Amino acid sequence: MKILAAQLNPRVGDLARNTDRILAALDLGRASGVDLVVTPELALTGYPPRDLLDRPRLHEAIAEALLTLTRATVGGPALLVGLPLPHQTRPHQFQNAALLIDDGRILVRHNKLLLPSYDVFDEARHFLPGEALTTVTFRGRTLILSICEDLWACDDPTLRARYGHDPLDDAQPADLLINLSASPFARGKIERRLSTLATAAAKLQTPVLYLNQVGANDELIFDGNSLLMLADGTAKQLAPAFLEASTTFELGRILELPNLAVVDPVELTLQALVTGIRDYFHKSGFSRALLGLSGGIDSALTAALAVQALGPDNVIGLLMPSQFSSQGSLDDAAALAQNLGILTHTIPIEPAFRALRETLQPSLQNQTHGLTEENLQARIRAILLMAHANHHNALLLTTGNKSELAVGYCTLYGDMCGALAPIADLTKGRVWQLARHLNRDGILIPVNSIEKPPSAELRENQTDQDSLPPYELLDLLVEAYVERDCSPADLIRDGFDPDTVARVTRLIDLSEHKRRQTPPVLRVTEKAFGTGRRYPIASAPVAGL
Repeated sequence: MKILAAQLNPRVGDLARNTDRILAALDLGRASGVDLVVTPELALTGYPPRDLLDRPRLHEAIAEALLTLTRATVGGPALLVGLPLPHQTRPHQFQNAALLIDDGRILVRHNKLLLPSYDVFDEARHFLPGEALTTVTFRGRTLILSICEDLWACDDPTLRARYGHDPLDDAQPADLLINLSASPFARGKIERRLSTLATAAAKLQTPVLYLNQVGANDELIFDGNSLLMLADGTAKQLAPAFLEASTTFELGRILELPNLAVVDPVELTLQALVTGIRDYFHKSGFSRALLGLSGGIDSALTAALAVQALGPDNVIGLLMPSQFSSQGSLDDAAALAQNLGILTHTIPIEPAFRALRETLQPSLQNQTHGLTEENLQARIRAILLMAHANHHNALLLTTGNKSELAVGYCTLYGDMCGALAPIADLTKGRVWQLARHLNRDGILIPVNSIEKPPSAELRENQTDQDSLPPYELLDLLVEAYVERDCSPADLIRDGFDPDTVARVTRLIDLSEHKRRQTPPVLRVTEKAFGTGRRYPIASAPVAGL
């Protein structure tokens, strides 16, 4: 049996576009003489559709698209497609389903069994679970149908306890186990995924076709990396990371496929962020990005990523020097723009700063110095950036990193202002790491931007370390407290200074109200700020937490 695995990049809610991509895969499969075309989880609507599923018109459109796809299978090939469908006995509730359609007829329906409702997932909000994995005989072969999380309990005791069972316990060996997936990228996720698929394949002594969505939808980035996992743990590559692709293989000749290529994790993070920016803009109907260039490492990396995603002609940088800006920073920003080939404008903020300070002095009793003045400068820059974004029909990118966002070293309605936060899931150390990686074949980001002490340059002789612990230490604390949910007591037992732990964890807790007003953060770790970390704003710390 010949199968075409279609690794697709759907746009959430755009059923016409998604249907066209599925039809194109059917056409390719027909031309290649395949028996079956397979698409990812919820390929018809895109994943995650979230509360679009509450709209009656969406389900009318699904029914219309399904009719089109069903007719397109007449004469072959067959299609296995992921889509939301009404529950068969409770039609006002829905299931995350897959349909096997052949020659104009629906042969079988599989309903997703395990519905994740943790981290960034909220499937139990909209879907009801199925009852068992679906086994079907097709073209003389026995196929087991599953959807994403259906396999994950086999390799994770925590998930098995959460759901109360492992669906694979009730399955028998077959010719092929097919898993339609929409599994978001995160650092280390590919290794976990390979372990799960290897466990599933070995448990049933059955090869697993893992077909993953690719592209980005809002803050979630999907890497694709579709593969065939053999029972002996060998992974055969079907499609590359972060690219829409279709691959044809013959079930009896899967050993001829190439082994899964190992990609450097820093390069994977780079590809993920570029994909996230590109799809956020294109799927939102925008093509141009705008950002402030300070000469520092964060804005430099953000600009370089935007250029890779959108092209230099679609990226605009604003240099907004103040009386505290160093000539070196202006030179670094100009050098970056030249290296990237992007348009820039220079707008000094001193006149606006002076006028606003004079306006505020009477009501603030001539005490506008200190933090008030620092934040005032950041907010003036935000006004200038938003004005240019409006004028150029562009989206504004924020440039803050995860370490700063964690402890609130950022200004509401200032440098936090924007439509997307591309690097806000990178600690400062990973920002430096990615910048050096971008420079591996030649200087894109000025070396001085990487090597000089970071500074907001909002007062004389300011550096970030005046207000924060060294980033090498801060990053470790952020990763432990935010990403691994370690308690302050855990951190102190691990050897961190108690005063530093108390200070940093308090800042992280106090800054929740700021993060709630942050633009969407492109997720590249298992615990990004945003939908995957839902902490209360108005709360009191609990002893030991």
